[in-house]
Amino acid sequence: MIKPWMKPTRVEWISFFTLMPVLTALLNHLLFGERMWHDRTIWLYSFPLIYVQGFFSWYFHIVSMHWLRIRLPDLHHTLLRLTVLAATHIGLTSLTFAGLFYGFDYFHFLGYVLDVHQFKTSILLAVALTLIATTSWEAEYVIIKWKESLAEKEEVQQLAIQYEFETLKSQVNPHFLFNCFNTLSSLISEDARQAESFLDELSKVYRYLLRNNEDGLSTLQNELKFIESYYRLLKTRHGEAIQIQMEVDKRYDNYLLPSLSLQLLVENAVKHNVVSKYQPLVIDIFTMAGNQLAVNNNLQCKTIKDPSNKIGLANIRLKYELLDQPGFQVLSDTRNFTVILPLIWDSGYEKKISAVQKQIHPH
Repeated sequence: MIKPWMKPTRVEWISFFTLMPVLTALLNHLLFGERMWHDRTIWLYSFPLIYVQGFFSWYFHIVSMHWLRIRLPDLHHTLLRLTVLAATHIGLTSLTFAGLFYGFDYFHFLGYVLDVHQFKTSILLAVALTLIATTSWEAEYVIIKWKESLAEKEEVQQLAIQYEFETLKSQVNPHFLFNCFNTLSSLISEDARQAESFLDELSKVYRYLLRNNEDGLSTLQNELKFIESYYRLLKTRHGEAIQIQMEVDKRYDNYLLPSLSLQLLVENAVKHNVVSKYQPLVIDIFTMAGNQLAVNNNLQCKTIKDPSNKIGLANIRLKYELLDQPGFQVLSDTRNFTVILPLIWDSGYEKKISAVQKQIHPH
């Protein structure tokens, strides 16, 4: 049974049927000269014989080439593979033509008498044609391997991106939950009824957070819905001391941004600023020209700063870097702190992340 690697490819078959008739005609002209054009026996016997011999010689060339591709398959083996292949093909070609010319001479086939000059010329001709064919075969193989290499590289990059996303997402949930439990602990001692309301709202919000955090990216519409839920949670704790105002153009609803980006920014604003009835923290979320979303808060920094693990802004910035999406900015002056988030039109980002997620979590 013929193994798959022993079967010629389509390009190799085409090269044989293209070059072999030319080579057969040239060889017969070298062997018999002008006699070829008026001696019918040359066309009846010599042409088929040389063509068949050429087929077997070509096939051994193909088998040796395919075997070398198994032994030396990678792109960095190309030079070594070509060197060995050239030596093999020149050797096979020389043996084939020596057998042809000396065989015709030994049997005086159709009256042929060996001409050493013709023999050397035929060897040079055959080697040239063989190298031309080999070049086309190897070019096809190298292009295929190059495409495979690019595909493997892209897959590795996608897996790396998804791994980073998984790492970043694993940071968000415990961080959020830790802060909420601290708030709940304070409420229990201050107002049990408010604590109960807060816990009920927390369960709803956290379920939403878990579901939304499954994806690397989410639509702006979903992010804003979550912020509305999260805002109700904050109002339970802070009352009128915090205000969130949203002015978002509806045409951006289906644009994408890293999941939970808004929640992290709102949480950071609450963490690092004074939040009181007399100094309310005002957070504005609004869209801007150029597919951008701004999250701005009035700057009223706490005198004593809370410990920070630097998750918020670094988390969002790294996600944008992994997506190779420029435009993330942090702007600050004496009165305001603003973060600019690029809104991404779905040009394959979501599909790319989803496809890689399926590879990592097939079930």
